[in-house]
Amino acid sequence: MADTMNISIGKLLEETAARQPNHDAVVYPDRGLRYTYREFEALCRDVAKGLMKLGIEMGEHVAIWATNRPEWVTAQFATGKMGAVLVTVNTSYRTAELEYLLKQSDSTTLILMENFRDASYIDMLYEIAPELKNCEPGKLKSKNLPYLKNVIVLGENRYPGMLHWDDILALKDEVTDEELDRRMNALDPEDPINMQYTSGTTGFPKGVMLTHNNLVNNAVNIAECMKLTDADRLCIPVPFFHCFGCVIGTLACVSVGATMVPVQEFDPKKVLEAVEKERCTALHGVPTMFIAELNHPDFAKYDLSSLRTGVMAGSNCPIEVMKAVIEKMSASEITICYGQTEASPVITQTRTDDPIKLRVSSVGKALPNVEVKIVDPVTNEEVPRGEQGELCTRGYHVMKGYYKNPEATAEAIDKDGWLHTGDLAVMDENGYCKITGRLKDMIIRGGENIYPREIEEFLYQYPAVLDVQIVGIPDEKFGEEVMAWIQLKEGQTATAEEIKEFCQGKIARFKIPRYIEFCETFPTTASGKIQKYKLRKMAEEVVVSKSPLN
Repeated sequence: MADTMNISIGKLLEETAARQPNHDAVVYPDRGLRYTYREFEALCRDVAKGLMKLGIEMGEHVAIWATNRPEWVTAQFATGKMGAVLVTVNTSYRTAELEYLLKQSDSTTLILMENFRDASYIDMLYEIAPELKNCEPGKLKSKNLPYLKNVIVLGENRYPGMLHWDDILALKDEVTDEELDRRMNALDPEDPINMQYTSGTTGFPKGVMLTHNNLVNNAVNIAECMKLTDADRLCIPVPFFHCFGCVIGTLACVSVGATMVPVQEFDPKKVLEAVEKERCTALHGVPTMFIAELNHPDFAKYDLSSLRTGVMAGSNCPIEVMKAVIEKMSASEITICYGQTEASPVITQTRTDDPIKLRVSSVGKALPNVEVKIVDPVTNEEVPRGEQGELCTRGYHVMKGYYKNPEATAEAIDKDGWLHTGDLAVMDENGYCKITGRLKDMIIRGGENIYPREIEEFLYQYPAVLDVQIVGIPDEKFGEEVMAWIQLKEGQTATAEEIKEFCQGKIARFKIPRYIEFCETFPTTASGKIQKYKLRKMAEEVVVSKSPLN
């Protein structure tokens, strides 16, 4: 087993660029944009010097609120060189969430794009920091956001009180290469360099502090499990603001010198186009993305024969979808990852040479240098192989902690350094894990423990079902009842009765959904995680409205 690396993100890029200066680093096919590793390294150095000239110190927090634009990945490695902590902002955030994050993270700088879909980021920021309209750029004094000084806008236009990305690049000559190198050499790889706010599927989001070593080593191990090399070209349609985009995606590429082919905002057609045009060998996505690509009306027109590997993660990976990705997209070595932001993010991963049965029925085994155990959630004692319990993990990948939240940190990481994931799992005799649900997703119906995942996997076999989510809803008689939310394939029909009939005799009667509702979409976080708590709330409303008492 290889030792873990002790290197900063900035140095990692520098070493890769020195090794293969003329190799494609970043390609945006739809923008006609192409950087070699030498060009990308030089650009990241320029931005790092510009940020230093703004007065940003090591350890200061720089927030970025944008889709997968070229400036995002540049900012990731520029901050990795000059030592500012990059705080990633979810693109779906609105004023209250943005205000909460900027306040809680003590960010002194915000990099943002002008708008996303129907929302003006500029207007939202003016709303929470009205002083911005009348201040000198870089000199914001906001009553509401006392730490925020610099606002840097990406786009064509200039706005009152804000600097422009070009201004940062223009400052590069006012800081010498020696000054940047001194700063870079002073960085401690054990210091936080990235802060991500957990999806907030429960309560207020918490700022997860991740170090250079957390991220670099995780990226190296992920690349190794995918057999990723400098010959690979990885299409990245998952958002950069989430670990999936900026660790499993960009950082894994830089760790081996592979080419990054980002898609700015997910669109199945753009993904298929990018893979064909750039002959991508790898593709990342959450299951809903792969489902959208496979079901695109023009799917058959695209040549995806270059694909070999990639990662499917972020939520349960339906077996039928996995098979289709292997057979129809030719990604025969696609891998499954399991993890969470607090683990930088990957804990377990399947390997490219695992038999398909293992790749569709498990989330793989622990990454190198990572420990995994399954414990009884009540006693915290390790359970025998094959028995269900809570998955815990320990190693280089466990976060530094939650920012300004020692109580939550102590709740998540025990005194022996084990991170408690809150996920239920079973481990087989070879160390392969199967996630069976979340501690709080488990449905208890009349004393029977029901794991939504099991029913979901069963219902995926029904020909008309595109996607399904199972939730528990309160019930006077049984405590909880099972409800299914189902998305149907285009042009297909099904009734609740037909679905229930399909279940008869195949799964235990208590597992057959009592309530079935059909819907177009599921509520998700911007990173593609399905928000079961919202589905539960919707389920309760639907059931109450249909109750004979109303």
